[in-house]
Amino acid sequence: MASVNILLALFIWSSYGVVVKLSGIPVHLLIFYSCLTALFVQGTVLTAGNFGKEMRSGRPLKYPLIIGVTLLVNTFSYFYAFQHTTVANAVLTHYTAPVIVAFLASLFLKEKITPLIVVAIALASLCLWIMMEGFSIEGDHMTGIVSGLISGFAYALLIIFARAFVRNFHPLVLSFFTNGVIVVLLLPFVGEIPVHSFRIFLLLGTLHSTAAPVLYYRGLRHMNANKAAILGYLEPVCAILLGMVLLNEIPREASIIGGVLIIFSGYLTLKEKDIRRAEA
Repeated sequence: MASVNILLALFIWSSYGVVVKLSGIPVHLLIFYSCLTALFVQGTVLTAGNFGKEMRSGRPLKYPLIIGVTLLVNTFSYFYAFQHTTVANAVLTHYTAPVIVAFLASLFLKEKITPLIVVAIALASLCLWIMMEGFSIEGDHMTGIVSGLISGFAYALLIIFARAFVRNFHPLVLSFFTNGVIVVLLLPFVGEIPVHSFRIFLLLGTLHSTAAPVLYYRGLRHMNANKAAILGYLEPVCAILLGMVLLNEIPREASIIGGVLIIFSGYLTLKEKDIRRAEA
C-alpha cells in the first residue's frame, strides 16, 4: 500500500506540466490562487482534525518562512520553465536536484565527496551541455532549461531544509504555514481575480498541493526513503508521456540523451547513500 500511495502522488505531480501549459495563466497568479485554495482546504482539514494545539505550540515560524521562500522560488521557476520549453526539458532539468543535494551536502554539511558523487556531478553537467546543445539553443527553450535548472537548485535546498526542519512540524501544518508565506509574498503582485480559472486553482490546490503530499507522506511512513526517491524518477517519465499524449510534444534527441544521463546520475547519488549506510 505504501508504494501505491507514493505512485499515486507522483502521478498527480507529473501532470503539473500539462496543467500549467494548458491553463494559459501567468505564473504568479497560478501559484497565488492555487496556494490560497490550498490554505482554505488545509485549514478546514486541520480544524476538523483538532490540530489547533500544534498550530499554537509556539514553534519557531522561521522554519516555514525559510521553506516558504524556497518553495516559491522552486515553484515559480518550475512553472516558468513549463511555459517556455517542453515538459521534457523542464522536468528533466528540475530532476538534477538529487545531484545538487549531494554537492551542497559536501559544502554545508561537510559530507565527504566520493568518486561516485564526482561521476554523478560530471554526468549531470554533461547532460545539461547536451540538452542545451553546447549552449547553442536560443530563445524560449534556453530560458526554459535555465529556469528548470534554477528550480532543481531550489528543490535541492528544499530537501536539505526539510531534513533539518520537518521534524518540528506535522507535514500538513508545515504545508499550511508555507502556503501562507507564499500567499503573503505574492499578494503585492496580484491585481486581478481570474474567476474563469477557478477550476484550475481548485484542482491544483486540492489535488496537487494537498492530496498528493498527504499520500506521499503516508507512503514514506512504511517505506525506505531511498526506495521512495528511486520511485520518484517515475515522475519525469510520466510527465514526458503525458506531454506526448496530451500536448503532442515529442522530446528532441538531445533531451532524451540528456534526460537518461540525469536519471542515471541521480541513481548513482542514491546508490552512494546506500553504500554509506551499509558501511555505517
